[in-house]
Amino acid sequence: MKLHLGLVVLLLAIVTAMPQSFAADGAAPRIALVIGNGKYPDADRPLRQPGNDARALTAELQRAGFDVELGEDLSGDAMRRAFDRLYQRVKPGSVALVFFSGFGIQSGRQSYLVPVDAQIWTEPDVRRDGVSLEAVLGELNSRGAAVKIALIDASRRNPFERRFRSFSAGLAPVIAPSGSLVMYAAALSAVVTDNDADRSPFVSALITDIREPGISAEEALNRTRTTVTRASHGEQVPWISSSLAENFIFVPGAKAVAKTADQPSDTPVEPAKPAATPATAETTKPAATAADTKPPQIAQPKPSDSGGDDKLVLALASDPTVKSLTARITERPSDGNAYYRRGQVYASKGAYRAAIKDFDEAIRLNAKDVEAYNNRCWARTVIGELERALADCDQALLLRPNFVDALDSRGLLHLKSGRDKAAIADFDAALKINPRLTSSLYGRGLARKRIGLTSEGEIDLTTAKKLDPNIGQEFAGYGVQ
Repeated sequence: MKLHLGLVVLLLAIVTAMPQSFAADGAAPRIALVIGNGKYPDADRPLRQPGNDARALTAELQRAGFDVELGEDLSGDAMRRAFDRLYQRVKPGSVALVFFSGFGIQSGRQSYLVPVDAQIWTEPDVRRDGVSLEAVLGELNSRGAAVKIALIDASRRNPFERRFRSFSAGLAPVIAPSGSLVMYAAALSAVVTDNDADRSPFVSALITDIREPGISAEEALNRTRTTVTRASHGEQVPWISSSLAENFIFVPGAKAVAKTADQPSDTPVEPAKPAATPATAETTKPAATAADTKPPQIAQPKPSDSGGDDKLVLALASDPTVKSLTARITERPSDGNAYYRRGQVYASKGAYRAAIKDFDEAIRLNAKDVEAYNNRCWARTVIGELERALADCDQALLLRPNFVDALDSRGLLHLKSGRDKAAIADFDAALKINPRLTSSLYGRGLARKRIGLTSEGEIDLTTAKKLDPNIGQEFAGYGVQ
């Protein structure tokens, strides 16, 4: 009896000492929400692949032990209810997976999943009708999910984004909580077109790779990335960001001999250059200029160069999106798009000086990067570098006359400078192009009140607040009230 008791104690000790990956791979509850949205009334024709992909992935996840809820062609209300049910199913330590196929759009530096009944004509409509991917991951994390996986096949050119922006194609970098694994079907801000096949190449490869026993989720998704990149000859390069602390495995079991083309499972998942392929879909900027002959710039801004951003830049250094973009810059110092995207991440988190340095590099590499000029104008306006900001906005409008975002940015700049009549002129021009541009409505309302047009100003402010109740708080963050 003593011997048997000792064995029991020993076994208990071994089980207790096992790594967390065991719990994640076998014992922890596995839940998933799979959505395939294809029937958008605003699209030229229904999307054939999302429904087929969603059903196929649902069956595969069920075989892997997931409790899956499948939704097809969901309205906004139906999508929100489905996510609420997912949140309610989360238990501490759960593995929670979200798959979405359909239309996605980036706005305000976030990616939104679009329901089939969305009425999107302006950017505030995106926040009203879309579902924020960052908000979903944050909610799963707050409910106690240990592993959060988001697989998003929404990098399609869609009818919504063309209505109010000229450069919001594709999806934006996502700032995910620790313990997250996020994969887009295509690179940041890149778009792909569905072919005539019943299933997408992304989901077809994904199903094959998550089915293999014994390999980590990171390795499985990296294999998917390699397969899709090679099959498309570099035209579609999926994007991965991982902050997993556990070695999650879809299908436990003995690991097969790794394919020579794949990374080892313990290799960090960072976007890698496909070998000997044409330029990837992510490289959407014009070719680099002769400025490339300058010595490469330091990929990660030094804290001492970041002014008041010091602590924030240091904190963001470990962010998986920043790490991925920094690795890309290190590999290819002439990749202005990577600098631009990292600048977006910094700006979205308030690290404006670090963002400006990255926009500097994007412009150095491509002197006609109109979006980088506009973003640098906006960031400089927020931190009070008003005259330099004005030069940036002017350059953006020289490169692209009637660029609504630059008109809006310059209007904010004039408003902050006290040039109220100039602000009204720019906001008027922006609103002529987009009558429901909330920031221009609110800014014009403030400027009108300042010059004595109180009633007209109040109408603008009231209209803007109805479109976006948080617009006043946003302007206060810019130092304008």
